Amino acid sequence: MLRQYELVERVRRYDPDANEELINRAYVFSMQAHGSQKRASGDPYYSHPIEVAGILTDLRLDDETIATAILHDTIEDTVATPEQIEKLFGPNVARMVDGVTKLSKIEAQSENERAAENLRKFLLAMSDDIRVLLVKLADRLHNMRTLHYIPSEAKRRRIAKETMDIYAPLAERVGMYEFMKEMQTLAFQQLEPEAYESITRRLDQLKEGGGDRIARIASGLTLLLGRHGIQAEVTGREKHPYSIWRKMTERHISFEQLSDIMAFRVVVADTEQCYRALGLIHERWPMVPGRFKDYVSTPKRNGYRSLHTSVIHNEKVRIEIQIRSEAMHAQAEYGYAAHWAYKQGTAADVGGTKVSWIRDLVEILDHADSPEELLEHTRMAMYQDRIFAFTPNGELIQLPKGSTPIDFAYAVHTDLGNQAVGAKVNGRLVPLRTPIQNGDQVQILKSAAQKPQPEWMNFVVTGKAKATLRRFVRQKERVEMIALGRKFYDEIVSRLPAPLGADALAQAVKRLHLGDENALMEAIARRTIDDAAVAEALMPGTDAASRPVPQRDKVSIKGLTPGVAFRLADCCHPVPGDRIVGLRRPDAPVEVHAIDCPTLAALPEDTDWVDLAWGDQSDGGTARLAVIIRNEPGSLATMAGILGQHAANILNLSLVHRDSSFHTFHVDLEVHDLAHLMRILAALRAAEPVSQAERVRIGEEERWEAA
Repeated sequence: MLRQYELVERVRRYDPDANEELINRAYVFSMQAHGSQKRASGDPYYSHPIEVAGILTDLRLDDETIATAILHDTIEDTVATPEQIEKLFGPNVARMVDGVTKLSKIEAQSENERAAENLRKFLLAMSDDIRVLLVKLADRLHNMRTLHYIPSEAKRRRIAKETMDIYAPLAERVGMYEFMKEMQTLAFQQLEPEAYESITRRLDQLKEGGGDRIARIASGLTLLLGRHGIQAEVTGREKHPYSIWRKMTERHISFEQLSDIMAFRVVVADTEQCYRALGLIHERWPMVPGRFKDYVSTPKRNGYRSLHTSVIHNEKVRIEIQIRSEAMHAQAEYGYAAHWAYKQGTAADVGGTKVSWIRDLVEILDHADSPEELLEHTRMAMYQDRIFAFTPNGELIQLPKGSTPIDFAYAVHTDLGNQAVGAKVNGRLVPLRTPIQNGDQVQILKSAAQKPQPEWMNFVVTGKAKATLRRFVRQKERVEMIALGRKFYDEIVSRLPAPLGADALAQAVKRLHLGDENALMEAIARRTIDDAAVAEALMPGTDAASRPVPQRDKVSIKGLTPGVAFRLADCCHPVPGDRIVGLRRPDAPVEVHAIDCPTLAALPEDTDWVDLAWGDQSDGGTARLAVIIRNEPGSLATMAGILGQHAANILNLSLVHRDSSFHTFHVDLEVHDLAHLMRILAALRAAEPVSQAERVRIGEEERWEAA
């Protein structure tokens, strides 16, 4: 364990003006606060925060951050209070200590809720001051180094998984790759002990068999560059076990099939020499196609800059080479810590508010509805392979592989995502679900009248897009459920034997133990409270349960969105103009059927259904047609032309039967209403190539397939 004077001396080596007295007071306070507490290893507890502070001195961090590291567990694990920390060490240290402190005393129902609440508070603090993240990463790194002392295997695995899912990706996102690699290796050792043991054993065998191969290759690279006037520092190493295992699992190959286990780092004076060195290496050895990446001209989202290439070295050995300048190397080693500027009062320049990925994480916090969503979206935002795309102005946007224009729009700005109506990729109009490729230029077409579409959830991949869309769908669903519930409520009231008093609704809410009027309307729509219970709460003594009164008025679904408060049944495809009924199930949208739907006859007698109406001027629905046309050139074009002339959009077209004379198609169409559908059918039947055209429902397809 570091002694007090050793820790102070480390800080003074890189910061002679550091507040030595602040660090000394924090050291003494931590020792006294933790007292006789012990860690699982048997060491005094205060040894942990001191070692965390020691890790941060390697990053050359300021005195306030070092003091925060020393004090970071005092609020959580001792009787010390935030007010006490602020009084003794100032508001900055107190704020950062609070940000790092885990909410161990929170009343949570599950491990996910506890982890999500910890993450929520941590990310919010990090967005205010990125030093909180640096302390937390050092804290987690030291905990991982001592994880083997914890006797419970389940607890070790839980901590290791949290490290792999959250903290290692966070370290990567701020460019602290050494932290990331060590965390991944230590977590991998706990999560996959057999794989870890197998890979490390094979790496040891490789070292024995290859002798000083890494040293020979590094020396050869140094000599090659030196002969051409480039002074370079070249170091080599084997890739860490987790990186090797991930490649083996992703590519489904064995250890022996891996050919780029060795990686070399070439550090030169400046950017120009980076590209010169790259040219010399490619001239000397063949490059592996598809393995070159230029992070100098297009840096990673965390600011990382380097040239990556793989070449076939002597003896047919494939090696990876990273080429960077000294400034790039400092950034790669220490990430955002390399931009340290707090002494000059420019913390905002490196603080989280200027880091776009942290802004995205904070926005995810606002949109997540449950702990599971928060953890899912945060992992998604941090832990996916990236691609680069450009705005029309040349701004670089980094996204996970598989991202679509909707993901791109939300990455630029939430409002742009909400208003997206179309997209151009490399100048060509494409569907919004089109995957973006590396290097694409993307232009988002927007309209102020547009709103997020629930179907986007089926293809977006970024955590930010999913979180925003889920929040929008939840809000829209609640608004429409309340509106539908009020329609049902009005119908229930119309069946009561007498008019209601002025405060009957408020009294009913109290009797049903609900929060407010909206909660009652939503419960009615979701069928979590049956109509009889509502009637009894509104007018006690009506005995509605034993003597139900038939429905008097149809309930209109006008103004509600299909797929939100109600769902149009796939079996009968009702459209405005059909007489309809609704099936009500607990905590589910109302399922709307045509009155002559064959499915209704098979339902039990006690099924809860309600008489519905479309409402005046309702517009839009999907109808399925069966069309038999002659098997001759131009017949399908004639059918499509008729549909186009009647402004009916084809959603799906499938050939269900064919013979030498006729073809039978099922066509799903967007139509305005029943009258629109009848006009289309009349036009099809009048066409010369069309033998027959009818509307079909589930259960009738077999007849048409055999026609």
